[in-house]
Amino acid sequence: MSSKKLLVKGNEAVAIGAIDGGVECYFAYPITPQSDIPEYLSRELVKLGGTFLQAESEIASINMVLGAAAAGKRAMTSSSGPGISLKQEGISYIAGSELPAVIVNMMRGGPGLGGIQPSQGDYFQATRGGGHGDYRTMVLAPSTCQECYDLTIEAFDLAFKYRNPVMILGDAILGQMKEPIVRWKERSIDPNEAIKWCLTGKKGRKQRIIKSLRLEEGSMEALNEKLMKKYKDMEQDIKWEEFMVEDAEVVAVAFGSIGRIVKSTARKLRSKGYKVGVFRPITLFPFPYKQLREVAKKGKRFITIENNTGQMVEDVRLALCGICETEFFANMPGKVSTPEDFIEPIENMFK
Repeated sequence: MSSKKLLVKGNEAVAIGAIDGGVECYFAYPITPQSDIPEYLSRELVKLGGTFLQAESEIASINMVLGAAAAGKRAMTSSSGPGISLKQEGISYIAGSELPAVIVNMMRGGPGLGGIQPSQGDYFQATRGGGHGDYRTMVLAPSTCQECYDLTIEAFDLAFKYRNPVMILGDAILGQMKEPIVRWKERSIDPNEAIKWCLTGKKGRKQRIIKSLRLEEGSMEALNEKLMKKYKDMEQDIKWEEFMVEDAEVVAVAFGSIGRIVKSTARKLRSKGYKVGVFRPITLFPFPYKQLREVAKKGKRFITIENNTGQMVEDVRLALCGICETEFFANMPGKVSTPEDFIEPIENMFK
């Protein structure tokens, strides 16, 4: 790939990342604010010989992803808010069948139909499974267009590494803003990465079965034990960012677009003499509990800032439990934030 910078929307960065990540099949249904993703892939994926299909519904699209994943293909879907809710049953089936898939959620306001303005209100849905049963999706939260690109590529590799759905959790700010990105150099993808388990037709080999229905005695128990170990193993791939944390007296914890904006707030407060740092989880599940606890052990005070009424703050409290507490500032869904919005609540931490 060329090292030349491309000026693209966050949604387009996701789509380009999917192509460079080797996506072979994309199934989705349009919904604002992520519709640039299917628009881009409808044009570019087919040029490369991939499969693009606008399904009749979100429910249909996620089940198409399941079928393509069972055949060993790099499959992806994307949506927002209400559309992701409709996909939850299928995501649970994919996780229960131990299949790799990439799911993109560019969050919009809710609950209900809400609006097309930005929100981080789908944190619980993304990190707690969202559908029925004991399962989790690995969740990656970009804060820039470059990360939208990078993390989408990584999502495909992680999905196949763990045979599990991986979710990119962005929002309307990230999806619609434009920034330059640099594409990765061309890399090879093992064409046989799924050959040991995918369904290709028996052809004289031992029978393979992919399913999520577990009726045999002890079978469901064994599956859940296996999944729990898998989710524990995912901790080796946790990502996070520490920004001016080392000498900080107050650390703001924020993710995604809000994490990016709070970094600008921290710079402004530093210029006024306040020692402020930012801890930004990039992997939301598994959450970087250990990494945040290490910061807390250095005697910091914390404030959690989210574009919702309080969701990630529960994970922050779990991480800090027994060491210290965190204040919480809710930036209500629907509002496009500026660095100035967070100056007062952080300044109050020094009083």
